Amino acid sequence: MVHGMGFRDRRRLNYWGRIPAALEADGVKIFYGGQDSNGSIEDNGAFLAERIRSLAAENNITKFNVIAHSKGGLDIRYAISSLGINDLIASVTTINTPHNGSYTVDKLLKIPAAFVRLGCFMTDFWFKVLGDGDPKTYKAITAFKTSSAEEFNRANPDDPDIYYQSYAFTCRKVTGDMLMWFPNLVVRLIEGENDGLLTPRAVKWANFRGHFRGVGRRGVSHPDEVDIRRRPLMVDLGDRTLDIPDFYREIVKELGQMGF
Repeated sequence: MVHGMGFRDRRRLNYWGRIPAALEADGVKIFYGGQDSNGSIEDNGAFLAERIRSLAAENNITKFNVIAHSKGGLDIRYAISSLGINDLIASVTTINTPHNGSYTVDKLLKIPAAFVRLGCFMTDFWFKVLGDGDPKTYKAITAFKTSSAEEFNRANPDDPDIYYQSYAFTCRKVTGDMLMWFPNLVVRLIEGENDGLLTPRAVKWANFRGHFRGVGRRGVSHPDEVDIRRRPLMVDLGDRTLDIPDFYREIVKELGQMGF
């Protein structure tokens, strides 16, 4: 399981909420990426490549199924396509990963670079204190530009022997998650419906499995996608509804049925 930006895999404050426990109850063996919160794609990809090689050797594993959230999807794609771990990966499932870049980031980065770099420098200092080895927030966020995404996708094509799939979630309303209402409003004004950060257009990749919302007016925000609140949140799948941990259980179950 490969986390996104802004958090780390911690023992006492797990990035994935109730999801790992739900998967382990089904007999699934879980490993965590453990990469920097705000590292660059290249640095985090290098870390993940080495970690996967080590885990494979230590646990006699021939193939991993990777589930990645947000920027973590770019980190693992880079590790696979540019750092040669494709032979160790069976599948990659991404949840709201900005594969196609963000029009909102395009506009926000028109702010004078000095201000953006100052904010990123302060962010790097904070994440260094929190445990990042080499945070590079400015390099990380500039990778979310649509032009950067196009360049990244050209340089890091999918491996035809690996199964890739992607999912999109959004909030129904700006007030769907009060923790994310302001970024949701900004992105909505520029691009449309989003999860507080990203639109379905931005995250659609490879075998796109669909765009999902929460039941009722709540919606599913970017933090909700990894069960940050650790409380029931039902996802509307059209023919049925599932709590977030059960949604991941369904993903893993289906991968198993497909032979992965």
